[in-house]
Amino acid sequence: MGRFRKVSIDVETQRIGLTWAAAGSSGWGIFGLNLALELLKRPGPQPLFFTQPVMDGLSEDQIALLAPLAAEQSSLMEIVRSQGAGMKATLKEVVIIHALINRFGAGEISNQVAGRKNIGFIFFEEAYFDDDALLRASQYDRILVGSTWNLEVLREFGIGNAALAIQGIDHTRFRPGPDTGIFGDKFVVFSGGKAEIRKGQDIVVAAFRQFHQKHPDSLLVTAWQSPWPETAAELAMSHHVETGPAMTVDRELAITEWTVSNGIPSDAVIDLRWIKNENLPEVFRSTHAGLFPNRAEGGTNLIAMEAMACGVPCILSKNTGHLDLISGDNCYPLDTQTKVRTNSPGMDRWGESSVDEIVDTLEQVYQDRREAVRRGQRAAEFMQDFTWSKQVAHLMDTIADLL
Repeated sequence: MGRFRKVSIDVETQRIGLTWAAAGSSGWGIFGLNLALELLKRPGPQPLFFTQPVMDGLSEDQIALLAPLAAEQSSLMEIVRSQGAGMKATLKEVVIIHALINRFGAGEISNQVAGRKNIGFIFFEEAYFDDDALLRASQYDRILVGSTWNLEVLREFGIGNAALAIQGIDHTRFRPGPDTGIFGDKFVVFSGGKAEIRKGQDIVVAAFRQFHQKHPDSLLVTAWQSPWPETAAELAMSHHVETGPAMTVDRELAITEWTVSNGIPSDAVIDLRWIKNENLPEVFRSTHAGLFPNRAEGGTNLIAMEAMACGVPCILSKNTGHLDLISGDNCYPLDTQTKVRTNSPGMDRWGESSVDEIVDTLEQVYQDRREAVRRGQRAAEFMQDFTWSKQVAHLMDTIADLL
């Protein structure tokens, strides 16, 4: 857990510490928010924040519940920082869940605090670990992962202390409902996820460009903005598009301009920009097909889960974390998955979806709306097993021996 001298800080009752910020947006933020809220409902260990929650966009009830934790975090981190450089605070009654990045890299908070037990949580897309990464993994009492694919990869690398903890969705918000009519009589194709080569926006553009030529009543609705807009430049590596989307002076991605430059008419695309998570259900209930030809998902793709929970017939690449979402006829799986052209050993398990198969699948949805609705209903039923209460209960079961 790092080369630091350790200082103990007493916490009176057993707690579950979170090193990342709970928030109403981004995968990690939504996961932290709902994990904390569910822990507050349950008997037993309560949450402890090491990073300030992002209150913007949260409900008044959520803010009221998190406010005491936010105040506690400020006081706690003052104590931690007062220990000085090179000191790691150990909290004896706390089991800490550390948010990790690819190859088990830890953030600044994880280098400042340790618990009685320490759990690493990782959603990795690059499926390769060198000796240094394996050493970092071994320093945790348990590693939690967000997909069966992640779990299988870790076991191949000999990491035996790993366990599965899939994220959940908010069923009070993401559930089927009547078409809101916000897109008129268009055939709406939704695609979401931060713009980068891994998410496959270039594949979406190539497929929709062909589909729209045959069906001019189709509309592409995107939620592709990213907190890390620089990564969108990766899309220029694709043979499907000319360039990646440009960045504006406000560090937003010029999505509409990019799609137009790649052959999609300007009136055939709507960029939702920074749409709030709470507003997505209205979009989903007016969507005819969700399109997710992602090349890799370390988790299960939260926005795809939310779309499925609303009854959207989703087209999913049959690879990596998406495999946990594909069950029978609850979606339209993209079976053709060729190897991604790369020199990186961490990306050799990614999948490249076929543009032709996507166009054919969109045609199926367009021509047989009754079957599409049936698959959307099956998706919504399937997602009933992924409520946050169920998923947090499962997570707690996987770490019960450490509490």
